[in-house]
Amino acid sequence: MPLQEINFDGIIGPSHNYAGLSLGNLASSRNAGLVSHPRAAALQGVEKMRHNLRLGLAQGAFVPLPRPNHEWLSDLGTTADEAPDTVRAAAYSASAMWAANAATVSPAPDTADGRCHLTVANLRTMAHRSHEWPDTLAQLRLAFADGAHFRVHAPVPPTFGDEGAANHMRLCTGHPQPGVEVFVYGKRGGAFPARQHVEASRAVARLHGLDPQRTLFVAQSEEAIAAGAFHNDVVAVANEHVLFAHERAFEERDVFYADLCRLMPEVEIVEVPASAVSLADAVKSYLFNAQLVTLPEGGMALILPEEARETPSVWSWLQTMAAGNGPIRKLLVVDVRQSMANGGGPACLRLRVAADPLAVDPRFIMNEAKLDRISDVITRAWPERIVPADLKTRDLREAVEAARGALLEEMELTELL
Repeated sequence: MPLQEINFDGIIGPSHNYAGLSLGNLASSRNAGLVSHPRAAALQGVEKMRHNLRLGLAQGAFVPLPRPNHEWLSDLGTTADEAPDTVRAAAYSASAMWAANAATVSPAPDTADGRCHLTVANLRTMAHRSHEWPDTLAQLRLAFADGAHFRVHAPVPPTFGDEGAANHMRLCTGHPQPGVEVFVYGKRGGAFPARQHVEASRAVARLHGLDPQRTLFVAQSEEAIAAGAFHNDVVAVANEHVLFAHERAFEERDVFYADLCRLMPEVEIVEVPASAVSLADAVKSYLFNAQLVTLPEGGMALILPEEARETPSVWSWLQTMAAGNGPIRKLLVVDVRQSMANGGGPACLRLRVAADPLAVDPRFIMNEAKLDRISDVITRAWPERIVPADLKTRDLREAVEAARGALLEEMELTELL
C-alpha cells in the first residue's frame, strides 16, 4: 500500500482537569480551577475521530499515559498523597492527549535511510509535561515497531526544549513525494517562554537524516508568542502544497516565503491578514489549530473547532475564503470544547504520520467498531467531573487508574499497564 497520512489522536484521559499549569497557554490559565468533565471530553475526542473516519481519512489513536505518575513522584521524593498541590496536579496532568506534542515525524521519502523517523519530544519547558516522554516513547515503539518502516528515537537531551510536531510542518506535492520540512522555533515571547529551541530542531533534523537543502529553520514571531501562540500550530498549519498562516506568524516572513517558494514552486500560501483577523482572535478561536486535510475525493478541508464559527471575524474571513478559488474549499466544524478549555484544538489532539497503515501495529488503527468499544469504556469508567480538590482523594486516584486499565484491556494493550 502506498504511503497514506494517518492522524493519530490522543484519547483524552480520565484525569483530564483544569489546573492551569501551562504558562503562555491563555485558555489553560483562564480556566484554572474550573470543573472539568473527563467523560464528556473523551467522548468529544472519539466523535472527532469518528467524523474523520467518515470523511474517508485514515485514523489512529494513542492511549492515555499512567496517571498519577507514581514513578515521577517517587523520583521527586514524594507520593500522590503527600506531594504539594502543584506537583500533584502535574502528576495527574492529562496533557498527553495532545498528540501533536508526542513527537516530530519525518516520512520515509524525506529521510536518508528511507524509513519514517519519529523523535519523541522532551517537553522540558513545562514541568507537567516534562515527565511524559518515557511512557510516550514506549507507546510509539510499540505502535511503530516494524524496523523496516520506522525508526523511533529517544528525545533530544533536555539541554534544549523540543515540543514535537506542534512546531514542525511538512510541505510536498503529495504525501508519498519528497517534501520540504519546516522547523519553527522560538526566541522570546514577552512574559511567556519560547518553548522550541532551534538547536533541538536542528538535532531532530540530523537524527532523521533530512536533506539540509530541503530543510528550513524559521523563527516564530515574538508577537505571536506574546499573544498566546505557545506553539506554531496556533498560528500556522500546512498540508501537502498549502501553507495556511497568519500574517504575523513568522519573524522573518518574507524571507521564509521566498525560501519556501524557491524549494517548492508549487506551494500555495493562504495568509490571513491581521487587518481581517487579529492575533487575539486567531488564538481565541484556534483558527489555525484546525486540521487541514486532503479529502479522498480531492480538494482540501479545514476541520475547525466550534469556537472558530463563534468568532465573527474568523468565520466571516473563512466563508469568504472558502467561496473563492483557493485550495481550501470546505469548512467542517467539530465540538472539542473540553479540550479547547485547556488550550488544545483539533490539531493539538493529533499526530500526523505519513506511512503504510499495514506497517503500524493494528491495535492503534481505528475503525467504527473500535471507536464504539472505546466509547463504551469511557461512558462506563471515566469520571463525570473533576474539581481541583478531587486530586487529593484516593477515590479519584483509584477511579483514574481503573479507567485506564479498562481501556487498555479493551484495546488489548495491557503491556502498557
